[in-house]
Amino acid sequence: MIAIIIGISFGVLAGLFFGSKAGVLKPLGDIFLNLLFTAVVPLVFFSIASAIASMGDSRRLARVMGWMLFFFVLTGILASIIMIFAVQVFPPFAGTPWNLPERTALDSLSAADTLVRTFTTPDFLGLLSRKNMLPLILFAFLVGMATASSGEKGAAFSRFLVSANVVMGRVIGFIMLYAPIGLGAYLAYLVGTMGPQVMGSYARIFVVYYPVAIVYFFVAFSLYVYWAASLKGLRVFWRNIPSTALTALATGSSVATIPVNLEAARKIGVREDIRDVVIPLGATIHMEGSCLGAIVKIAFLFGIFQIPFTGWQVWLTAIAIAVLSGTVISGIPAGGMIGELLIVTLYGFPLEALPLITMIGTIIDPPATMINAVGDNVTCTLLSRKLYGSNWLSSANPPVS
Repeated sequence: MIAIIIGISFGVLAGLFFGSKAGVLKPLGDIFLNLLFTAVVPLVFFSIASAIASMGDSRRLARVMGWMLFFFVLTGILASIIMIFAVQVFPPFAGTPWNLPERTALDSLSAADTLVRTFTTPDFLGLLSRKNMLPLILFAFLVGMATASSGEKGAAFSRFLVSANVVMGRVIGFIMLYAPIGLGAYLAYLVGTMGPQVMGSYARIFVVYYPVAIVYFFVAFSLYVYWAASLKGLRVFWRNIPSTALTALATGSSVATIPVNLEAARKIGVREDIRDVVIPLGATIHMEGSCLGAIVKIAFLFGIFQIPFTGWQVWLTAIAIAVLSGTVISGIPAGGMIGELLIVTLYGFPLEALPLITMIGTIIDPPATMINAVGDNVTCTLLSRKLYGSNWLSSANPPVS
């Protein structure tokens, strides 16, 4: 952890000092990301399949999935409400309307095709790509359920899944030894090349989103974990979560954070059957930071077009869109763009508004990803409290100090 913090700190300083020249360090960061992305597909498959196969009881699996989705939606709604209050106090846009660019040509979206692409791939090789995480997760569920329902005949395969999951965990451990260099180099590149883009008209986005995100990260997550695991759990949580937060902040990818997040959940004391299901799924369909961002994007467009962002009907629609963008659409390929298109079309904005809010996604991506990733771990604690009672931390594997 100390090495990662030092590496990231040097990366930020290098980006600020050298500017765009820090881009020469990008290959060192790309190596780290490529290693993570290479390992994440087998890790997700074996973690989910082994967890489902070991669970055995289909009714128990239904309870885990049901309560997991409940907490995903609930936390997304709460995050959206908080940001609605924030943009009332400090609107993300102030000034005269912009001269919008020419209409951008967009491919027509077919609901049927989108549904097919979201949950399936045309062949097995498609499952080996991190771009098809939902099909991979669905296939892992099917393999796990088939293994569990095979009884004694599937016992050997079940042991293989569990063993492979342990081995992949070790692989991730080796990759993380390179994390201080990889994360530092990649952050130097981001700071050096993207820094100027947060200036000018988008500065207000930075001012409104980042403070709210930080407050939500520390205050809301602390309240959730305190309810889930009392003061003891709160101390254990914040002792072990920095590795997840820093990895998400530097990489900008919830998927890349899965290995670190799984390890953090293990150290906190979350049971394997919960963490191996919630965290891989959460990295794909649970985005509290994206819910916060969706509200900012909506309020930003309302400001550009001089429309008051007030009234219960407007707010409820905004919350619904934010939850869809952060809990459902996030799992669809190019889900970020689809969520932004949903914002534009449902409110009747011209399509010229689409590139304007696409830029916002770039500005808010680091803290949004951090909240998305850590929020999955928080959900693990909430789910543990619901399924195992208030003393779940004492009866689980001992947390790591």
